[in-house]
Amino acid sequence: MAAQGIAFLFPGQGSQTVGMGADIYEQSPAARQVFERADQALGMALSTLCFQGPEEQLRETINAQPAIVIVSLALLAALQERLASRFSWSSPLTPTFTAGHSVGEYAALVAAGALDLEDAVRLVRERGRLMHHEGSVCPGGRAAIIGLDEATLQEICQEASQEAMQEGAATQSHTDHPGWGKVSVANLNAPGQIVISGEQRALALAMERAKARGAKRVIPLAVSGAFHSPVMEPAAAGLAQALATTPLRNAAIPIISNIEARPLTDAEALRQELARQIVAPVQWVRSVEYLATAGVSVYLEIGPGSVLTGLVKRIARDATTLTISNANELDKAVTALREQGQLQL
Repeated sequence: MAAQGIAFLFPGQGSQTVGMGADIYEQSPAARQVFERADQALGMALSTLCFQGPEEQLRETINAQPAIVIVSLALLAALQERLASRFSWSSPLTPTFTAGHSVGEYAALVAAGALDLEDAVRLVRERGRLMHHEGSVCPGGRAAIIGLDEATLQEICQEASQEAMQEGAATQSHTDHPGWGKVSVANLNAPGQIVISGEQRALALAMERAKARGAKRVIPLAVSGAFHSPVMEPAAAGLAQALATTPLRNAAIPIISNIEARPLTDAEALRQELARQIVAPVQWVRSVEYLATAGVSVYLEIGPGSVLTGLVKRIARDATTLTISNANELDKAVTALREQGQLQL
């Protein structure tokens, strides 16, 4: 059945935690099949890493990204199985839209029928490898800035980039890497909560300027690289090559683009989106605003953690939010959906 005004949301990197997915693996044959297919596709026990860790290994970008995607899809499979006793990504509960935050967009493509599970996990592991490599070639990072608007931060990043490149030129410490000396706005997560990302010196200068311009908080993030910034340009080129040989289909359900905050269904448009996404800012505020204006009233976050649920509440204050990050929350979500009339089952 098509649900009225519901969006499936899938989280991104940072939501991983040791133990995620273990309970749903035990309780749901459909979820177990998802984990087994992923393990086979990757030639490694990704499921064991999710369930048992160690945390240091799970946190590595090359592992965290496919782990988050596969746990999200296992939870989705368990939800649909619970409603119909069979395996399907989008039936019997069919969303109006799907969306994912950064790497979560791959889970959104699978849910929308545009990408197969095995291809998704292989692509995401390669994505993680490329992004981690670029972080070692051109060291950088990310920081959350609380209390400044987008225009102010764009100005700060431009000024910091200019200063970093001038310093490098003066000391002859610059490199030919396309991200060297650059910092930019990377994630527009919620009103007053924006992440900046860039090469380490440019990022440090931008953080100093943000404090001087009145930011309430400047929080360095524990990541292995300057994701969603020009530092990732070579990684984007490598990912485009991997995407060129990966089968993608037109999506049966519109996917909200991280880059443009509008729905995409065309396979080639989705291919370009995935390649450029690791360089471009994640337009999460605009994505949720689009969903709200398109009539979405129920936002169902499927995957580890509840970060997106918190962000949605700050953007679309009248929305109903539900989270499925474990077996217990799945039961609660099914009950809530039935009470709201989303499930006529």
